[in-house]
Amino acid sequence: MAKQDISIDHLVAKVRQGEIVLPEMQRRYVWTSLKVRDLLDSLYRKYPSGTILVWENDNGGPSRALDIDQDKSPYSTKLLLLDGQQRLTSLTALMSGQAVIVKNSRRPVEIMFNLDHPEDVGDQSLDLEYSEDEIDGSESEEDDEADVDEELEGSEIQDYLKKMTFVVYSKALAGQKNWIRVTDVFQKSDAQILKAIGLNSDHELWDKYQKRIQNVREIKNYTYVMHILGKEYDYNEVTEIFVRVNSAGVKLRSSDLALAQITAKWHGSLKIFEGYIKEAKEFGYDLDVGHIVRGLVVYATEQSRFKTVNSLSKEKIQNSWEKTKSGVNFALNFLKNNTQIESIGLLSSPFVVFPIAALSTQRSERLSSQEEKLLARWVYLAHAFGHYSKGSSESILDADISTILKKSGDVNDLLEILQRQFGRLKFDQGDMKRKGIRSPLFSMAYLAVRKSGGKDWFTGLGISKHLKGKFHKIEFHHIFPRKLLQEANYEKWEINEIANMAFISGRTNRTISAKEPRVYLEDIVRERGEDALKAQFVPLDRSLWTIDRYREFLDARRELLIEAINKFFD
Repeated sequence: MAKQDISIDHLVAKVRQGEIVLPEMQRRYVWTSLKVRDLLDSLYRKYPSGTILVWENDNGGPSRALDIDQDKSPYSTKLLLLDGQQRLTSLTALMSGQAVIVKNSRRPVEIMFNLDHPEDVGDQSLDLEYSEDEIDGSESEEDDEADVDEELEGSEIQDYLKKMTFVVYSKALAGQKNWIRVTDVFQKSDAQILKAIGLNSDHELWDKYQKRIQNVREIKNYTYVMHILGKEYDYNEVTEIFVRVNSAGVKLRSSDLALAQITAKWHGSLKIFEGYIKEAKEFGYDLDVGHIVRGLVVYATEQSRFKTVNSLSKEKIQNSWEKTKSGVNFALNFLKNNTQIESIGLLSSPFVVFPIAALSTQRSERLSSQEEKLLARWVYLAHAFGHYSKGSSESILDADISTILKKSGDVNDLLEILQRQFGRLKFDQGDMKRKGIRSPLFSMAYLAVRKSGGKDWFTGLGISKHLKGKFHKIEFHHIFPRKLLQEANYEKWEINEIANMAFISGRTNRTISAKEPRVYLEDIVRERGEDALKAQFVPLDRSLWTIDRYREFLDARRELLIEAINKFFD
């Protein structure tokens, strides 16, 4: 195996020219902007950041482009990228200003650089509290991102920004002179950048800022070691190397390694899986290839672990795929139409899909009226109690799958497993106390509001994830505005409790802003009646709408929400 020292600049050029592409076994681009920020920070400090592994190939083996625009390469020999996809895609996007494809949609990779960062940067990690946001919570940046939102203020945020060298793009920072876009560093001259923020060459900060800009630009000269597998390797052997390399480094999920083994046996399968994922997204569900591989393994082996994938034949995989499609189709239809769960992101675990799919196969997709009701009950309970979050999720899923496919069990058996696991199938107020938007009870509160006929407080439109137009997108709103509670010295967990959240449109959210509840809630009653608040389980006792009685308000609303959630289970 040969190796070569190669600069980021040359690697990016090879990507843009189409000389570096991906083998079919590779997953799609999945990095969040936060990970790109961390990579830049390491490169800026000249820290080690791994190696690059490619396979020199000219026999037309299964390959595809990276998730960024590439020219058609004039070279007959391609370099198939086995290790380094996330880094090279991110760097190409940043240096060229291109958007990347993430889950069938394009988004820019925007990182900002602090011209005034301290010389001794120290620890630059800090978890920021969330801002008002959409209620989806699907698998993407919303779980991992630590963006600085323009609504976040105060000394904590200012101290955070002063210490940071790179941050994810924020509108609040875009207008500040000491923050510049990293892409501009690679696309514009020093003078263009500095004059755009109001500095001339005689300014006292010109030399300091110019040097720091040049230090960022120097990232393109950072040298990676690129290991090159020769043409003598075949696809199956390269797949084995790919699995071993990534298993040793724990860089990929086990589903990614299983996917590599599947595509090695069934060429073209990734394109088929991605076509199904696109259809599911159009239906409202953001699945990823890992979900598809998991379902395929369930049908092929009657358990959920990936350890036996390599022993499966191509025919077994293909036959199992047809069953997987039918089962998952049934599960998604059931979730949308029988439980009103409109998104995978509203579930505490996507594993909830697979017992539904398995049961549909066992019942030949014919559920009795009683089974349909019990299955909906199981979905709500498995989600709300975090069935697959307590212990080994794969072991728990295996037990559920075995109950259905191996033991010919039914929904009652699945409910018994939950009863044994949690000892109860009801919630009380204590379960909601101190819980925020990451708790499964948050999405249950959303479902309860939908069930009760909740509507936006200004437009009157029904609460749904699928409203058209950005101003109508449903967000979670602090009934008692965060700013007022912070000024009154309430704890962060109190401010961000589920019991302080209502579901309204983005426009309504910004209209209310930081108004006191005793003022704007009275306006809502006057314009839309008390039912508008009842549907969102807001206590109608006006004396609780004041800042000094906020804790009593939380107690009262918890009681109303828990009662509504428990009704779901009955």
